[in-house]
Formats: sequence, structure tokens, C-alpha cells
Amino acid sequence: MFPRDFAWGAATSAYQIEGGWQSDGKGPSIWDTFCHEKGRVFGDQNGDVACNSYELWEKDLECIQQLGLTHYRLSFSWARLLPDGTTQHVNQKGVQYYNKVIDDLLTSNVSPMVTLYHFDLPQALQDQGGWKSPGIASLFDNYAQFCFQTFGDRVKLWITINEPQVCAKLGHEDGIHAPGLKEKGTAAYLVGHNMLRAHAMAWHSYNSRYRSEQKGAVSIALNSDWCEPLNQGCPKDIAATERDLAFKLGWFAWPVFVTGDYPEIMRSAIDAQSRKLGYNAASRLPSFSKDESAILGTADFFALNYYTSRKVKPGGGCEKMLCIKGDQDTEEVLDSSWPISGLSWLAVVPDGLRKLLKYIKDTFNNPAIYITENGFSQVGPLQIEDAQRCVYYKDTISEVAKAIQEDGINVRGYFAWSLMDNFEWADGFSVRFGLFHVDFSDLKQSRTLYQSGREYAKIISKSRSGQSK
Repeated sequence: MFPRDFAWGAATSAYQIEGGWQSDGKGPSIWDTFCHEKGRVFGDQNGDVACNSYELWEKDLECIQQLGLTHYRLSFSWARLLPDGTTQHVNQKGVQYYNKVIDDLLTSNVSPMVTLYHFDLPQALQDQGGWKSPGIASLFDNYAQFCFQTFGDRVKLWITINEPQVCAKLGHEDGIHAPGLKEKGTAAYLVGHNMLRAHAMAWHSYNSRYRSEQKGAVSIALNSDWCEPLNQGCPKDIAATERDLAFKLGWFAWPVFVTGDYPEIMRSAIDAQSRKLGYNAASRLPSFSKDESAILGTADFFALNYYTSRKVKPGGGCEKMLCIKGDQDTEEVLDSSWPISGLSWLAVVPDGLRKLLKYIKDTFNNPAIYITENGFSQVGPLQIEDAQRCVYYKDTISEVAKAIQEDGINVRGYFAWSLMDNFEWADGFSVRFGLFHVDFSDLKQSRTLYQSGREYAKIISKSRSGQSK
């Protein structure tokens, strides 16, 4: 059994579904720019139209109602609301769009969870240095306060930034996400640092100016795999696993939930690698200033995005040059017993989620937890009767139930990724995560319920009517 007030949701993000990339005064984002450069994305595809949710919001709402969701996680496009990224110029058409979405959800008894930043920085701010620039934190805080002021009378669950680790590493180290930088071993740590500063400023603004009246909750969505040693009894594998979790989850969770600073294991690994390679400047992992907003305690719940698990041993290659892989010095391995979903990296390990939830409870002071993303991909020929994904959701949600009942973990909600097939970043439309299929070849972008969507709706209906899971 799940608690009666358990949040049953599905999630999306603005760039991945909205389209309307230059409609009604929206400014360009870094993903618009990135996708319009050749060779960046599978098939040179882009989110110019995507699911066309900017024009077809009512269709999305029908999908939400059909599933019986209690909650819907969406993100605001910063560049749709503030085309140049600043409050100097507010795009009222953008405000109207999100007002309608929020009001329609509430009329349908669905609570919105809003992410302020899901990968799509206004290009105007990237042109000024983007997330590498210290000034980005106060610009984000201004944007966040604009949103709290404009929508916070109705939105009670906020996520400041989605997956800062992915933004930092994939966007600024690996170069496979926007803005496409490959400044190895330095930029990602700086970007992560400024994202934490931005998040903390926004949380403190909410706490001091809006919380007493609006009575909402604010957090930051952190992605992590579950990691365990390749050989349980091997000290080197155990140490490598601790490092792996520190560089994945601890990088952002430790400052927010434990000490107000980065994990010591992470800083010492980075500094040791710097010394080894003769890099004698200041630590590549920045330090938080005493004069700035405190980072510790700036989350009202733990927002977790979980997809898969890994076995870990030492060894990351890249020893001759500065890079995160070398700093981390870990190699991740798939267990041969784990089935693979459509994507090679996405091994299906439902009990890894339960183990990760237990780790979060024990390590981060038993927080209330929302699972803000979890899903299963389909690649290749379309299968509306997606039996494998049905099993995935059933097994995963069963593990969440055990985490609540047997482990005493305070899980408050579960959001499937995703409401519908959408633009899956560098994979374009080649990967399908939806509970609804979207026909991108059809001008109407017609939505069709997958079998897994029907099964998820049944799970929700049973849970809400008080029956067993």
C-alpha cells in the first residue's frame, strides 16, 4: 500500500516537448543553437516542433487525465518567459501559456511540480559566459523570484535545477549536450559550483520572501545510478564505489544535505590528480564563500532521478590529461544478469532503486523523497504493446512500495519519465520513453497510449482506491 496522499506523476521538460521555438516572442536557448549546428544530434534532429505542446497543450492534458495522475512535472522555458534571460523584458505570451497550463491542471485536480531549469539556458546568457560566469547565480535568482511571484500562488512544488551533474559534465566536459564545450577537468566543476550557488540563492529567496504566504517546497533534482563494488570483498572496488557515488550524487547532495561543502573524498581525489599531473594552480574544485548564501539545508525534500545501476572497480583511463574520468578513477561495469532496455547504458535494475533510496535515507538525514524521474526506453521498431516496459514499471513500483513499507523510507511520490515520447537530447527522436506514443511524422502529433501507460494507470487507480499495490 502507498500513502493516501502519495504523488503519482509523469514528467516532461520544455525543450523536449513544447516546440514553438521562436513563437510569440520566445528567445533562443542553448539547445536551439546546439541542435541547429550540424552533427550535434542524431539525424540532425531538433526540438523546433517536438510534440508541439506549445500549441497542443489540451492534448497533453487529455493524456494526463487518461492516466489518472495526481501530479504533473513540467519545466518552464526560461527563454520563453524572459527572452534575454533577464527580467528587463518579460514575454507576456509565455506567462499566459504557463498560466493556462497551471490553471488547467488545477481544474483537473492535478498538482503541478515545476522545474525552473531543465538544460535550456537562454542563449543571451550563454553569450555572457553561461553557467561558467559567477554572475549567473544572481540572474537565475532573479528568474526564480519572477516565477515564484508570478506562479507561486498556485505552484507548491518547485525544482530549481534538473540534473546539475549532467548539465555540468555532458555540456561542459564531454560536449555532447548544449552548449557543447569540451573543457576537460575544469569547466564542469565551475559550472556545478555556480549551479549550486544559483540554487541556494533561489531557495533562500523563496524561504525569506514567499514561503510564509505561498507555503510551497523547493528542491534540486539530482540524478544517480545505484553503484556497488564489482567484488564485494575487494577494498579497492569498495573505495572506487565510494568515489563513484561521491562524483555522481555526493557532488551536489553533500553540500545541500550534509556539510555545506563537497565530499572530502571528491576534493582529495581531484587535488591528488592535479598534483600528479603537475597542475599547481588553485584546486580545480572551487570553494564556497562564507559571504554568500549558505548551501547547507537548501532543499525541502530530496528529488531523485533514477534509471539504472552499475558495478564499480578502479581505473578510468585518461591518465595523461586532466579530466573528470581521471579524477574519479573508476570503471563502471554492467552485470550480465541485468536486461538492457533500448539504450545500451540503461540496464534494468529495479531493486537498485530501493538500495539507492536506503542509501539516501541513511546518508542524507532521512529526507522526504520524490522520485522525480524513472523510466524505460524503446529503440527500433515501434511496439505499442510494450510488454517489457510494463514489467519494468510493475517491478520498479513494487520496489518503491517495499522501500516505504519495509525500509521505512519517506517516499512521497513517483514520476514516470515520460508522459509521452519526446526529443531525447542528443538521441533526437530515436529513443522513446513515453507512456504515450507521439507520431512525429503526423502534423497533428497524434498521441497513442502504450500498453505500459494503461498498466501505470491501473497501478495508480488501485493505489488511490486503497487496494494493494
